[in-house]
Amino acid sequence: MSNRVFMKKGFLTLMGTHLVNFLTKQNQQKSLCVSISIRSKTTSIQYVESRHRDPTFEKFMEKYKNLLKVIAIQDLILANPKNQSVSVDFLSNLSQKLHLNRGATAFLRKFPHIFHIYYEPSKLQPFCRLTDAAFDVSRIEAEAINASLPLVVERLVRILSMSASRTVPLRAIFKVWRELGLPDDFEDSVIAGNPSVFQLCDADEVNTHLLKLVGDVPSNCFRASVEEWRVVECCKEECSVNSMKMRYSFKHVYPPGMKLSKNFRAKVKEWQSLPYMGPYEMVGEKKKSSKAGMMAMEKRAVSIVHEFLSLTVEKMVEVEKISQFRKWFGIDLNIRDLFLDHPGIFYLSTKGKRHTVFLREAYERGCLRQPNPVYDARRRLLDLVALERRGLPAVNSKLQNKSSSNEVEQGDNMQSGDSLSSFD
Repeated sequence: MSNRVFMKKGFLTLMGTHLVNFLTKQNQQKSLCVSISIRSKTTSIQYVESRHRDPTFEKFMEKYKNLLKVIAIQDLILANPKNQSVSVDFLSNLSQKLHLNRGATAFLRKFPHIFHIYYEPSKLQPFCRLTDAAFDVSRIEAEAINASLPLVVERLVRILSMSASRTVPLRAIFKVWRELGLPDDFEDSVIAGNPSVFQLCDADEVNTHLLKLVGDVPSNCFRASVEEWRVVECCKEECSVNSMKMRYSFKHVYPPGMKLSKNFRAKVKEWQSLPYMGPYEMVGEKKKSSKAGMMAMEKRAVSIVHEFLSLTVEKMVEVEKISQFRKWFGIDLNIRDLFLDHPGIFYLSTKGKRHTVFLREAYERGCLRQPNPVYDARRRLLDLVALERRGLPAVNSKLQNKSSSNEVEQGDNMQSGDSLSSFD
């Protein structure tokens, strides 16, 4: 009996040793940085959650998610040029679609620098319009967009030039019209206004149109933004890197606090020197047989999305929107994983129930390094969003709250009175 006890204790000790060794190996694997080309088999959700967070971008997106809701309401208000207002009841019915968790009225009152609630006696209900400050920002943005129409045309030409067929679906352009700084009526002012450059064609699908680039655009007509960066870097006096080494390199800016292992740095160095075809170069048949061929194809995909982001006004876009171009740009990879595989070039945020990707090198401390007039106008609106109720006199703030509450209640009472009188 004693031998059995001894053997049982020895077996348990052996099992405990194996368990400790297994857990130690697991912890070591978790501490390794993500590889450029090969990563462990994890689900897409796990891969997103395991990324290194950048507090600057996360803080920015915390404000930006409210800005997107504000813009959605602003578009509804400005949709009717004759009467630029919208009823609070109408917005309340759209609360779920607009992701207004506490209701339309509470959201409007949260941003008094942007929205003004008033009672319309003729229609017996409360309405909402933009404040003078918000309306001025909207006007400045519209003027900046109209002033940059030649640049907008070039952006569209560049996007079409990255497609092998020189065509993209019109619905994909509609997804990113704001990101590209297009005017509201871009179908008329930009596409129809430049018939020698653009042409709308019918697609195989019903009620689907393709935007086509008319005429021949040489592959060397455009220079990608990363090539501009290489030229600037090579011309610097303090540049110690050989121009040949810079030929295929991308700028890397890693999140603060991210630990880079020796193995990770070696893989980045190898990837930087890997030759690839630029976003505006025509490629032949894709060769996936060799590892080098797959890595070159992946690097070309990085160059395409890098160029796409550089063409946007704010150097950022939702992953779902840019995915609309994946097939037309010849990208056969999971585009979200592509962003996660290159944390020094892109940053992926999941704030606001959407995945948004940033071009890292374009930002410094949460702002664009090289702002443009359209970005400046949108930044003013973001500043108004960030103010919320701050900046209002305490007395006026309480009076406005009470006034808007009375107006809403008055509208509700009048409507209930009308409904009761209908039964008399």
